[in-house]
Amino acid sequence: MFSKGQTIFAVLFALAFVGIMIWSYRKDIPLHRTYYSKVWLVALGIFLVIALFAAITFWLH
Repeated sequence: MFSKGQTIFAVLFALAFVGIMIWSYRKDIPLHRTYYSKVWLVALGIFLVIALFAAITFWLH
């Protein structure tokens, strides 16, 4: 399947990737609060549109 070296590389790569992603996200928290403060409204709108399409589909069949 995988050699021991490949497994070690995969684990180290995954840990480094997750660590860098966490560091990057924490560094950008002030920007996220400024530019993405109303993102929940977009998510709610998308959810409502999908629910509306599903309701119309079930109603028509």
